[in-house]
Amino acid sequence: MLGAFLVFLLLQSVFGWQVHNEELSQYGAAPLSWWAYLGTGHFAEAVFENWKSEFLQMGGYVLLTAYQGSAESKPEGETDRPDDNRDHAGPDAPWPVRAGGLPLVVYRNSLAIALLMIFAGSFLGHLFGGVAAYNQEQALESGAAPISAGQFLGTSDFWFQSMQNWQSEFLAVGVLILLSIVLRQHASPESKPVTAPHAQTSA
Repeated sequence: MLGAFLVFLLLQSVFGWQVHNEELSQYGAAPLSWWAYLGTGHFAEAVFENWKSEFLQMGGYVLLTAYQGSAESKPEGETDRPDDNRDHAGPDAPWPVRAGGLPLVVYRNSLAIALLMIFAGSFLGHLFGGVAAYNQEQALESGAAPISAGQFLGTSDFWFQSMQNWQSEFLAVGVLILLSIVLRQHASPESKPVTAPHAQTSA
């Protein structure tokens, strides 16, 4: 997965660089080198706009399936798996489990916390990359003065970009969760066993 990510990120940068230089040429501006393109708002906005959506989706998925409803959820009525109880911790358990208290509280929720922190970082990356791209576009088109990141945050352009990604991400996850109630895929961990009743809420 990470190898595919790097390949597609590289290809995105190459094609984005070509698109950006085509846009610059329309305004009579000098083309950029590929290396210089990597530091532009055009590239940052495109990368972080999508990362923001993906990590919001995955953070929400982890949190919501912790309760019940899909093939990924715990059985209905089960609050904790037996091995989630600190009493079952062995000597090789992670140190937050052995320490208890706040470290354990954070560790018990660390996956969702990490995903939502990456979402927050991507949100800022999209915001700052987006305002840089917006300011460059406005300067090329009309010579308008640049705006701040705070001002860009209040534009419909920023939120349009966000919503067009968020709606598609949550549609995809919602469809997966709902279809996994009644449909099956043999041997897939995303599916309940083929013989499981529809009311079963975990694999």
